[in-house]
Amino acid sequence: MKFKGSAFTFGDDIDTDAIIPARYLNTWEPSELAKHCMEDADPTFISRISPGDIIVAGKNFGCGSSREHAPIAIKASGISCVIASSFARIFYRNSFNMGLTIFELDEALKKIDEGDTLEVDASSGKIRNITRGEVYSSRPIPDFMQELVKDGGLLEHIKKRGSI
Repeated sequence: MKFKGSAFTFGDDIDTDAIIPARYLNTWEPSELAKHCMEDADPTFISRISPGDIIVAGKNFGCGSSREHAPIAIKASGISCVIASSFARIFYRNSFNMGLTIFELDEALKKIDEGDTLEVDASSGKIRNITRGEVYSSRPIPDFMQELVKDGGLLEHIKKRGSI
């Protein structure tokens, strides 16, 4: 899997309530959640992104409650992947379960600026910053997890395999 898009940056400790505010948790409809993605962190975010763009953040992205709504909102907004220095562990697992690919990159915010054009290769873990002419290394996403994401998340993956 490969991704290409513009970077949208956020700081450290972006919690799930900043990703999708609790006042919108009365729905599971991805398109409704997407309308409010990152709204409290940046009210202009959803109007500025294009399909394929990439969120870049500092440490502990996705901390707070363990709600699955957060990766669903990000994915449904058109964001292709998230790169952060670190992720809250429950958010990390929920992301892959919901079909959102994420990458850990030390000092992501020191290497990537808002608006930089990025190319990300999940198989190799290479993150190419086209704007700066630099290449960074993240941990490659294992094939079975890429397959999980391609299938649309864990539930769809299981359905596709005929296990339910």
